[in-house]
Amino acid sequence: MLQDQPFDFASLHFAYAEGTNPSDVIDECYRRLEAAGDPGIFLHVIDRSAVQTAVEALGPFSPMEKPLWGIPFAIKDNIDAAGTPTTAACPAFAYTAEKDAFVVAALCAAGAILIGKTNLDQFATGLVGVRSPYAPPKNALDPAIVPGGSSSGSAVAVARGIVGFALGTDTAGSGRVPAAMNRIVGLKPTLGTVSNSGVVPACRTLDTVSIFALNVADAHCVFRSAARFDPADPYARDFGPQPPLSPLPPRFRIGIPDTATRPFFGDREQAASFSRALEDIAALGGDIVAIDFTAFHQVSELLYDGPWVAERHAAIEDFLTTSPDEVHPVTRSIIEQAKRFSATDAFRGFYRLQELKREISARLSDVDALCVPSVPTFYGLADLAADPIGPNSRLGTYTNFVNLLDLCGLTVPVAARTDGRPGSVTLLAAAGRDAAIAALGVALHERCGQSPGVTGWAVPPPPTPPRAAAPDEIALAVVGAHMSGLPLNHELTRLGSRFLFAAKTAPVYRLYNLPGGPPYRPGLVRGATGSAVAIEVWAVPAARFGDFMRGIPAPLGIGTLTLEDGTDVKGFLCEADGTIGAKDVTRYGGWRAYLESLS
Repeated sequence: MLQDQPFDFASLHFAYAEGTNPSDVIDECYRRLEAAGDPGIFLHVIDRSAVQTAVEALGPFSPMEKPLWGIPFAIKDNIDAAGTPTTAACPAFAYTAEKDAFVVAALCAAGAILIGKTNLDQFATGLVGVRSPYAPPKNALDPAIVPGGSSSGSAVAVARGIVGFALGTDTAGSGRVPAAMNRIVGLKPTLGTVSNSGVVPACRTLDTVSIFALNVADAHCVFRSAARFDPADPYARDFGPQPPLSPLPPRFRIGIPDTATRPFFGDREQAASFSRALEDIAALGGDIVAIDFTAFHQVSELLYDGPWVAERHAAIEDFLTTSPDEVHPVTRSIIEQAKRFSATDAFRGFYRLQELKREISARLSDVDALCVPSVPTFYGLADLAADPIGPNSRLGTYTNFVNLLDLCGLTVPVAARTDGRPGSVTLLAAAGRDAAIAALGVALHERCGQSPGVTGWAVPPPPTPPRAAAPDEIALAVVGAHMSGLPLNHELTRLGSRFLFAAKTAPVYRLYNLPGGPPYRPGLVRGATGSAVAIEVWAVPAARFGDFMRGIPAPLGIGTLTLEDGTDVKGFLCEADGTIGAKDVTRYGGWRAYLESLS
């Protein structure tokens, strides 16, 4: 029965492989939309005949060639789709798009089927989802709670299982807050990896298209298809092809706000939920590091109580001048604050941001990623009616600083609060580390097992990650301090390396603690006798491998290691002369076990 068909990618592609017709799936999308009984989700639904034309153009079922084959999706109505109106939730601003936005074209080329455009906070200004002249969408879990914004309709469409994924945009949290409010995944890519051509800007220097999905693997799959360099977008950045999902490394370090800089505005349930999520992360191998988040919060203050609000004014200045009464009163009051700031103020803001970035970079250098509450608390529609500004500002406590600091983000459902409201955390990392936080997000979502939105569907097991490096990568075995969670692992991660698998060498190696240099320095030597030694294999971008090699001191070098299963891989080896006076620690079976014996 298609009425029971989950719309996650694995389930849909299995159904297609078994003979399900994509036209029937699209019919089910429209049935679910009507059954939702919520006219606030979509602002424009594409005519069924036009969608059928796209279905007929799919060609034979081929998820290898088209990874999104037959997956229905929706887009936020500040993103262009050819022949449809783009309103940005402002009817007087509306225009009919002549062509698809770059990202929409990329996803359709990958086999996705667009069915409509969704509601939003007008001009993507807001985190609540109700600043629209249209009826706001209802929170999928509790209609008394705000749906979250600005990408409200996209999040609700996914949470209700109407589509397999949806696009939003994210400047200050618009792709993360609605995900948290509706218990789904929200992926906020590294700035510039997804083109903004054909997207109505909010703050051009901070905007990114975002992705809502039922699980992390699906979100990452969409991201890989969407991340195409667009030379027509002046803010596009070419990070190359995005890697497939990787397994989670055995150990990793996660920074969190310390208790003094972790506000929940009196919501003890939310504080407890976050603590439980940290316990889950620790159980997955995470070492939790508390960080003073004062500087992060100071960055957040720059976004609206600073000159960056002038970017929002620049985006709609002409329309605001000619049609001020057509702008939502709350939106207008926020954007017109730009008039308070001068060009001098703007430069002062840039200087202050740079100071804070320098301070924050020192704190980030000691961790692999950050974990923050997605939202500090929940607000109802009644709260917004009483105060349309304050609750919105507080919802951005852990989101507003992210794009200003050029971090990537991933919002993941975790165990429900004891009062039934959804639990959620957001993982953050440096630009380009999208795949790394996806690995943790997959493991965390699978461990917590939260059914997305109101679908009741189980979280499917993630696809088995490939053990081989990609063609533009070099697989490298590391044996000591470069292993996950150890002091030199950052020399790999800062180059964009990703974990592939843990293994053991063939039983012909000896492991030493070398004399000289740091007090603990490993050396692996192949000989006639020896034991199996624990190692990790990482995929290093081939273009950066030379940078990594420059930092390797004698007597260490890169050679060929034989693994326990008989395969060979490049990896660290030590010259035999370097072991003179060294301590043989082979009996511990690996460097990590040796270090643990010392503690």
